[in-house]
Amino acid sequence: MNICVFCSSSQKIDQKYVDLAAEVGTELATRGHTLVSGGATVSCMGAVTRSTRAAGGRTVGVIPQALVDIEIADTESDELIVTADMRERKGIMDARADAFLVLPGGIGTLEELFEIWTTRVLGLHDRPLVILDPWGLFEPLRQLVDNLYEAGFTRANIFDAVSWTTSVEEAFEHLEGRAKPVRPSVEELGESAAG
Repeated sequence: MNICVFCSSSQKIDQKYVDLAAEVGTELATRGHTLVSGGATVSCMGAVTRSTRAAGGRTVGVIPQALVDIEIADTESDELIVTADMRERKGIMDARADAFLVLPGGIGTLEELFEIWTTRVLGLHDRPLVILDPWGLFEPLRQLVDNLYEAGFTRANIFDAVSWTTSVEEAFEHLEGRAKPVRPSVEELGESAAG
C-alpha cells in the first residue's frame, strides 16, 4: 500500500514530534508499505523518509521546484517528483496514495488534511484517512468539528470519514482496514455540500 504521510517541516517543534515521525517511518517499512511524502529533508518530513529507508522501505517524494531551489529536497528518495507548484504537488501525492496518515503539524498539514477529509465526506474517495495525535495537539480541531456539526454546517458522516488515533500501532490498524471508517450513505451524498 502507498501511504501518504502529511507532517511538519518546522524546525522549531519539540523533538517528540520528530521522533514520532521516525517511528511511523520504521513501522510503515516494517509492514511492507511505500511512503509518499512531501519530499523534504527537514523536521518530521525528513525523519519519516529517513526511517522508512533505514528499515528497508521505499519512498516517493513530491516537492515543488521552489523548495528544491532552497536545497531541502530529499535527493535520496527512491523516486523524487519535482512539481511546478504546491497545487500540483498535492494532486500527485493524492493520486499516488492508497491511504493518508496525518501527524501533528501546522497550517500546511491542516490544509492537506481538510482537502482529503472534505473529498471523503463528499464520497469522492473512500481511502482511509487517519490522524495520529498522541499528545492532543488537534483536540481543539475535534471540538471545532463538533461545533460545526451542532450548528448544521457539516454532515454527520464527517465523523466517520476520519479516524483519530493516539498510537502508531492503532493508526496502522486503521490504515490497513482492520478498523476501516464507514463510507457516506446515499442519503448523505444527496444533501448539500460539506461546506
